[in-house]
Amino acid sequence: MKAQDKGRINFLKKIVEVQNITLEHTARGCTQIWVYRKIIYPRFFISLKTYYRWLGEPVKKELAELEEKITYQIKS
Repeated sequence: MKAQDKGRINFLKKIVEVQNITLEHTARGCTQIWVYRKIIYPRFFISLKTYYRWLGEPVKKELAELEEKITYQIKS
């Protein structure tokens, strides 16, 4: 496994975590801006622009592909 791949996986996991937190709270009726101000910013220290960009990223597919690639490399 390349260090690049491991770093990319960790980055993608962080984005998925932000997306899941947002989905959980918006399902309860909270706004995205409230979630950003009260939960995301204090924990991740990202800008609002980055937050909205991360919400739009389709990272779950890329994360699954990278993890599959790593699993394949380990088995070989």
